[in-house]
This record gives sequence, C-alpha cells and structure tokens, in this order.
Amino acid sequence: MSVGDAAVSGVRVVKLGAHLGARIEGVRLGGGLDARTVATVRAALAEHKVIFFRDQHHLTEDGQYEFAQLLGNPTTPHPTVTSAGAKSLAIDSQHTRSNVWHTDVTFVDRVPHASILRAVALPSYGGSTTWASTVAAYNALPEPLKRLAESLRARHSNRYDYAAEIEDRTADSDAAYRREFESTYFETEHPVVEVHPETGARALLLGCFVSEIVGVSRSESAALLRLFQDRVTRLEHTTRWDWSLGDVAIWDNRATQHYAIDDYDGSEHRRLTRITLAGPVPVGVDGATSTVIAGDAQPYAAPLERAA
Repeated sequence: MSVGDAAVSGVRVVKLGAHLGARIEGVRLGGGLDARTVATVRAALAEHKVIFFRDQHHLTEDGQYEFAQLLGNPTTPHPTVTSAGAKSLAIDSQHTRSNVWHTDVTFVDRVPHASILRAVALPSYGGSTTWASTVAAYNALPEPLKRLAESLRARHSNRYDYAAEIEDRTADSDAAYRREFESTYFETEHPVVEVHPETGARALLLGCFVSEIVGVSRSESAALLRLFQDRVTRLEHTTRWDWSLGDVAIWDNRATQHYAIDDYDGSEHRRLTRITLAGPVPVGVDGATSTVIAGDAQPYAAPLERAA
C-alpha cells in the first residue's frame, strides 16, 4: 500500500519536509492494529524516514513492544546497557544526553533497521529532537565526492559514543552509565555508503561512533568525516520535533541520523523509551558487507536470528 492510499483507511499522512518527516493522524498505536494500517505505517516510514504520532497516551511499554513486533523483530534493548529492562531502553537525562549526531548502534555488524521512541517524562521547556536524512546527504554530494564516499570504509566503536563528544559530566550516574556502555568492546568496519536494505537508496553511514576512515591518516580521516557529516546536517536535510507527552516517533535508522537537543537545565527531567528493530548487515555499493573487528553482537540481534 502506498502512502497515497492512506486516506482510504482513515489515516492521514501530513508531510513535514521535502527530504524527511511526516505526522501520521488517525492511528491508535498498539499490538491490535490491522494489517492495512500497519502497511500504511510501513509505507510512510519508507517514504518519509521519520514519522510522528501525537496523543498516544494509552500506550504502555508492553503496548509499544507489541506494536514494534508488527513492524519487525525487536532487538534486546542494547548490546551493552542491559540494566534498564528487558524490552525497552530508557533514554533518560539523569544518566546520559545524546546531544551529538548519531545513527543508533552502528558499532555492531547488524545496524538496527528502525527505532520506536515514546515520550514518558519531558522537561517544561526544550528537549526536542532533530533528524537528518543521510539519503539526502548522499544525493547532495557532487559526483566525484559520491564516488569517493562509495570507495571508503569507516570503523565504528562504542568507545567513540556521544558522551566522548560533549562536556565532561562527572555525576556518579553518568560515570556508571558510561562504564556499562563500554563494558564490552565492539568495533565494526562499515561501508561509508550503504545500499538501503529495503528501498535500495544510497545513504551515508556515519555518525559519532565513527573512530576513523580506513586507509588514510588521522588528519585526512577527520577532514573527510567533516566533509561528509556537514552534508548530513545541512538544515535543508533535517526536521525537528517538539515533544509532548503521548508522542511517539519512528525513524528509519538506516536512512537517518538524529540529535537530542540539550537545551534544558539539569533540574529538568527528560525520559523516553526506545525499542529497536533488527536489521541485516550493511552492504556497500560494491557489494562488500560490513565486517566485525571486535565483539559478538549475536545476542543483541538474536530476535532476527530466531525469525530466520
């Protein structure tokens, strides 16, 4: 079913930007959605890359998980952060703030296909999230830079997470979270340009977990990362969402990066719950797949294995 057919089922898709973003109206999320509505949501996600739902106040963690199962195979909450629960990962400002550009969990070989995020507690001001289209970023490159990017590979590691890029936070809870985040070392080499496993579109696979571009000097690696990352974060390639309680966002993790804006004081609390959907190993334009350098993420991606 195409997004254009959505009106037939009473669902309205409101486009938010030329490159990504749509608000979906007329859907009550949960495990009981009919197949036609699920197909509409899938089509909207493939086309718009990040979609938003207002007023889902009825949704619980169990309902969020049951809905996620209709869209794909949920992973365990995180490869290393296992203390938060069995179904979802808490994105909680009391432990960490993901305020740099990133694609989720790129340090493992099977990068998640999508993420489903539900607002549980919000600050009285600020705390919005911005997404960027990595497909639009690739498409905006001049042909010589496209060919260069397609020939490159990058190493991603959980020792290069967003916490390393922001000001040092010394609270005990922050340090404990970081220790758990790095408790098992993961490193994976991915193509810089991935062929999207569902749409076939080409997208830049980068973000803050990248430690280096393979085969060049450190200074050249940094220059190349800046060059390509600047294309990702052009304002024309982004959309921003101001959260309200009851909101749910779903994004295509293989076609976007995102950034949680840290513009609220430490006394304010922001908590959202995230469930990710398993995805296959990335494949480059040349047909070469990603390769594992360190760590075994099979338990994290186990739902995908069981579904095979």
